[in-house]
Amino acid sequence: MALSLYAATVPSYLQILGSVAGLLEKAQAFCAERSLAPAQLIEARLAPDMLPFAYQVRSTVTHSIGAIEGLRRGTFSPDRSAHPGSFAELQTLVRGAEAALAALEPTELEGYGEREMLFVAGERRLVFTGENFLLSFSQPNFYFHATTTYDILRWKGVAIGKRDFTGRLRIKA
Repeated sequence: MALSLYAATVPSYLQILGSVAGLLEKAQAFCAERSLAPAQLIEARLAPDMLPFAYQVRSTVTHSIGAIEGLRRGTFSPDRSAHPGSFAELQTLVRGAEAALAALEPTELEGYGEREMLFVAGERRLVFTGENFLLSFSQPNFYFHATTTYDILRWKGVAIGKRDFTGRLRIKA
């Protein structure tokens, strides 16, 4: 059985976005328990030249449902807007992405597999097929930003572990 583009992406997006939502809850609780200003986590970075936690969370949305919306348009550009400044705003983004992904018809993605997809970032332009865009560009970026979200919280002392990252496994019932 061939693996569909939907099966190769959407269930994993949903799994990890659920984890990111859980990480946000733990981050917010951590701030409340320690009387920390939320900005101490929301603006945290692993290195001075990296973008902050809020950007990492938003990028999981950008590289999941945002990538699929890009496929619909035939073009994708990085989200350069200001990143959210609160846990509530971040949670709204993640939960909105989950809802949009859950509403997708699996057959829709199959129609985009061979479609030309243009990535534009400033003067940089890359042409992909829809399949290669999702699997070689957006999916690796999605996992990078989800992992960085996790790593920032671990580094700041939030009590999380591997299960908080992997989330709800899709086991045989």
